Amino acid sequence: MAVDEAVTLRMRAALGDGPGISEKRMMGGVCFFLNRNMVCGADRSKEGEPRFMFRVGKGNDAASVLPEGVPMVLGDRPMRGFYFVDAERCDDALLRRWLDVALAHARSLPPK
Repeated sequence: MAVDEAVTLRMRAALGDGPGISEKRMMGGVCFFLNRNMVCGADRSKEGEPRFMFRVGKGNDAASVLPEGVPMVLGDRPMRGFYFVDAERCDDALLRRWLDVALAHARSLPPK
């Protein structure tokens, strides 16, 4: 994974800079947090495809019905509650829908 500045800027703009929002370079990309709980990220896959990552929570299987979401797998380990979305196939409305689910999950967690 590698940082993709255009995808990162797009995510940053969609997320905004409200109270409790922060970001950190990690996992080869940029991850965004609400009250230090991970919400989402932006990067490039090993194949060079720009993508978003959303943390929607292990129990939030309903998020899997959102279009374009692919369950995240690191190595051979499924990361329950995390999804990748191809940034080139994700319009602003879909990005907003995924962000709303990810933010709702982050808001349900206690601040760190």
